[in-house]
Amino acid sequence: MRRREFISLIGSTAAAWPLAARAQQPPLPVVALINLRSAEASVRLANAFRKGLNEAGWVEGQNVTVEYNWLDGRFDRVSSVIADIVRRRVAVIATPGTIYGAQAAKAATTTIPIVFGVGDDPVKQGLVASLARPGGNVTGYNFLLAEVGTKRLELLHGLVPKAVRFAMLVNPENVPIAARTLREVPEAARAIGLQIQIINASTKDEIGAAFDTLVRDKIDALFVAPDPFFISQRDQFATLTARYRIPAAYSTRDDVEAGGLMSYGTDNQEMYRQVGVYTGQILKGAKPADLPVLQSTKFELLINLKTAKALGIEVPNSILLLADEVIE
Repeated sequence: MRRREFISLIGSTAAAWPLAARAQQPPLPVVALINLRSAEASVRLANAFRKGLNEAGWVEGQNVTVEYNWLDGRFDRVSSVIADIVRRRVAVIATPGTIYGAQAAKAATTTIPIVFGVGDDPVKQGLVASLARPGGNVTGYNFLLAEVGTKRLELLHGLVPKAVRFAMLVNPENVPIAARTLREVPEAARAIGLQIQIINASTKDEIGAAFDTLVRDKIDALFVAPDPFFISQRDQFATLTARYRIPAAYSTRDDVEAGGLMSYGTDNQEMYRQVGVYTGQILKGAKPADLPVLQSTKFELLINLKTAKALGIEVPNSILLLADEVIE
């Protein structure tokens, strides 16, 4: 073999080595995130989830792949999406903000790790054996969404102290949260002398029809139950409450930033971050059974003063002092 041919052969072989090395690299682990919110309403939450992954040593696109399944209130799609995720044997299933998704995932697999973020008691809902020792393949974060409902009602009443006729809007398709809210909030309303009317809605048109009912029945204020579909319709709520001049209370800051009057609830970005941290730890080998369920310790009250002024509401100083954020 001539010297020139030998050098050419060595050069072409060397050039092929990086390609071969890349071809032999194992595929990235896949995390499947499922939530009933819309993608457009969840940008900050997705960023918070990625931040949690980063804190645990994982960077999306570099050493982990994240599949986002934003179902936009389509409860009927949860089972089929979960079934597909389980069939493909992803590394971890993350269900922040949806007990419906967490329960469906737990029913579908006993081997793939599941990290939830739920607003109801995960022990009572059958997700874990106990908070300290979850057992099985499931752990996560409990953000006490239902427990703060009575406090949210009290704060709304504090903004409109002369109001007596309240309505509560619930999504009947969101069975676990709707059932818990229906047990607790009407009882709390009656305890402080309020009348409360229950209205169901699970579509955009039904939300519109609900406001027709509010106007017809001369409702003084509206309590919007926690629900991912309702959050995705926050602009619709802001428009209708402004049009009909109905004070309303919500569970997330998203609604207040869209023009809602007030919200009181957990810090959802912190919940998504914690779910991301646990997901990252599991990717490194931690077992869900050994990771205790975390509980929310931070709640936030937001007031939209611009909306309050438009509704003719003078926010008491006592409530302003409690607010974590005031939108001017």
